[in-house]
Amino acid sequence: MRPVDPLTFAKPASAGGSARVSEAVARVIRARTGQNDGAAQRPRDPAPSRAAYRMNRLWLTPSFRFAMRKLAPLAAFMAVVGFWAADEGNRQVIIEQYDVMKAELHNRPEFMVKMMAIDGASSDLSIDIREVAPVDFPISSFDLDLNEMLEQIEGLDAVASVGLRVRAGGILQVDVTERVPSVVWRGPQGLELLDGEGHRVSALVSRLDRPDLPLVAGEGADRHVAQALGLLKAAEPLMDRLRGIVRVGERRWDLVLDNDQIIMLPEINPFAALAQVIALDQAQDLLARDVRAVDMRNPDRHTLRISDVARDEFRRLQGL
Repeated sequence: MRPVDPLTFAKPASAGGSARVSEAVARVIRARTGQNDGAAQRPRDPAPSRAAYRMNRLWLTPSFRFAMRKLAPLAAFMAVVGFWAADEGNRQVIIEQYDVMKAELHNRPEFMVKMMAIDGASSDLSIDIREVAPVDFPISSFDLDLNEMLEQIEGLDAVASVGLRVRAGGILQVDVTERVPSVVWRGPQGLELLDGEGHRVSALVSRLDRPDLPLVAGEGADRHVAQALGLLKAAEPLMDRLRGIVRVGERRWDLVLDNDQIIMLPEINPFAALAQVIALDQAQDLLARDVRAVDMRNPDRHTLRISDVARDEFRRLQGL
């Protein structure tokens, strides 16, 4: 038996009200069965709207997706944080919390320095180092300004080089290379100790405090200590009689012996001139005679200056 269409089954009973009732029943049946009138029964257009199409195309752009997924949330977060931090009270709370956390970290036991150890320095220099770089122990290693301490210690005359480090056990280690005095310089400021390069080591109260070091005198002698030491080494055969070496006119040297004898060396090649004087002394006892000065300044004309007594005796002998 063929199924009966409910839309065609309902037939009007009369030409009047029955037709309207049948039409209303048909509309109800269509609504329940998912059907609609003729205008609504047209197929729906599957194409998206213009706005949806543009949004889909924009979403396919990698930069747009990155901005929406990464930058947009970050910007929103920063905006919220900026709005919150705009209040001065909130900022003060952050600063106080940061200071508390920083102080707690810096004052932890493993970061505390408890003492200073100095190696390579004499007792006097160690005292000077502790005076120029005073530290109140215990102190956090974060509060130590090692660069400033390094500059202060390097400023000491007796310090050639220095190294600073904080080693295990909370010890501030100071490794010092001390300048070694080589000569005593009698300069404008009095007696001073100089190392082999002419750097000042310290002041000296009395020459008797360092009789083991040779005496260097004269203006500018501190800038030529290396040459002076070389001449003193070359004059080793005369060392028992040598009293010092003097810089003259900031150009040349005089060797001063006992009995007020002087060996006047030239500005150019003083080592050769000194070797000639030593050879004459060893051959003819030149310096054992009544000679006041041996003038070697002129390489073509060497001159001996004798004492007044020797000169008078020489003239007396010439008159005989």
